[in-house]
Amino acid sequence: MNWNDHLPALLLMIPLFGAFAAPLVCLLGKTMRNVLLVGLSFVTLLVALLLWKSVLAGGIAVYVMGGESFNLTLPSGMALPIRIIMEVDAFSAFMVVCGSIASFAGALFSTNYMEKFTGLGRFVSLYFLLTLGMLGMMITGDFFNFFIFIEIASIASFGLVAFWRDRPEAIEASLKYTLVSQVGSMIFLIAAGALYGKYNALNIAAIGSLLQFGVMEKIALVFIIGTLAMKCGSFPMHMWLPDAYAEAPSGVSCLLVAVSQASLYGLMRVCFSLYGVNLGGSFIPWMIISMGLASMFFGVTMAVVQHEIKRLIGYHSVSQVGYMLLGLGVGLLVLTDAHGMAEYGFTAMKGGIFHIFNYTMYKGLLFLAAGAIYYATGKRDLNEMGGLARRMPFTTAMFVIAAAAISGLPPFNGFVSKLLIYESVFAVHPALTVVALLTSVLTLASFVKVFQTAFLGPEKSVFTGVREVPSGMLFGMGVLTLAVLGATLFPSWTLSNLVEPAAKALVDQAGYIGAVMGGGL
Repeated sequence: MNWNDHLPALLLMIPLFGAFAAPLVCLLGKTMRNVLLVGLSFVTLLVALLLWKSVLAGGIAVYVMGGESFNLTLPSGMALPIRIIMEVDAFSAFMVVCGSIASFAGALFSTNYMEKFTGLGRFVSLYFLLTLGMLGMMITGDFFNFFIFIEIASIASFGLVAFWRDRPEAIEASLKYTLVSQVGSMIFLIAAGALYGKYNALNIAAIGSLLQFGVMEKIALVFIIGTLAMKCGSFPMHMWLPDAYAEAPSGVSCLLVAVSQASLYGLMRVCFSLYGVNLGGSFIPWMIISMGLASMFFGVTMAVVQHEIKRLIGYHSVSQVGYMLLGLGVGLLVLTDAHGMAEYGFTAMKGGIFHIFNYTMYKGLLFLAAGAIYYATGKRDLNEMGGLARRMPFTTAMFVIAAAAISGLPPFNGFVSKLLIYESVFAVHPALTVVALLTSVLTLASFVKVFQTAFLGPEKSVFTGVREVPSGMLFGMGVLTLAVLGATLFPSWTLSNLVEPAAKALVDQAGYIGAVMGGGL
């Protein structure tokens, strides 16, 4: 093996090292703390890009922790993958790149944003642990380790959401997230235990090669879908999300967006790589479609009436998750239910996966812009803002780019991913497209309100001393702005090099199972 073969392990070791090194490094002062936070986040991003490039060039990467072989012959003569296995295909690598970009941008932003507060050693440790949990969920190959990484990410999230513990709202948001998350995690563990009890395996590929779609498997699937849908913020299990996103420091909110997508990744992986051709019927796809439609509609209608800027953006997160669930549901419906519309099913998957990238970038940027406003003005309520465009021109410009992208205005990247979803879901039923279009219109109206209220209009007298935020925060927002503009200016390259390989890998159940088991289904 060369060092390139160890990229999956290195991807996890870097943030793990950062989490344990942070308390010591922070004793050396602010500069060393910032170097550790930004430096290791950047190195993690580089490793993620190298891993993505390696997977595209060489196929699925299977990494075995603690040995070169994952098969161990048991006394009975049965050979199973029993070691801890990291399995990275093009979809996993795509998700890792998305999450690493968000983590790096949030780290850059936090260097200035958090400098006024104490306890930053704990903040950096928890930030790296949250990154570790997110990345682990995206590359693990078995259920139990997926559960472990969920718990790592959840515990770090609880601490970071409540980091400003002098705010009762932050404590309440963290407690709400803790209760909902832990109940969901236990349900997920029950489902994993049920599958383990029947198939004597925890590896996703091993179970997938043996799976029979019986009563127990159906119950386990419903448990897993319910848990992971809650974790990614789907209606009606979304009640934790607006509070948690609103109360967390803005750099953390940016990272939490990517963490929620790790749960969506798990949901998509289970549906295609574990159940796949055994899914059968249309109940599960229509259940996911229904959750997507409800998330889109109720999320955006709740966002329109908000006047606290981060809560408004948080409710839009619920709405945007609905687009991805809609794409996933239609893809499952068409690709696994023999509708004779495989092309539309694959288009739906491409639209949903492209929207994951777009959502992570522009939603993270919106949270950072909201944090910049709070940093400069000390205000959260839109009714107390006005005329900020004159004082914060760079923040204003980047907010406008993100708002245009999330609203699906052409030619921005959000328009491209939404158009793919519109096209595919229209082939299933025109009413699905009507709901999606209505959601986009209300999204645009909501962000027009935010832009008009916060950035235009007469300047508030209390803002006479307000100026643009420090360079670290601008660079953090700039990373995500460049990602949004890159996907906007080069949509064909993004689709052919990022999205299509990820979509093909996701729907290729035989290839995923064969990479670990040494053969097809």
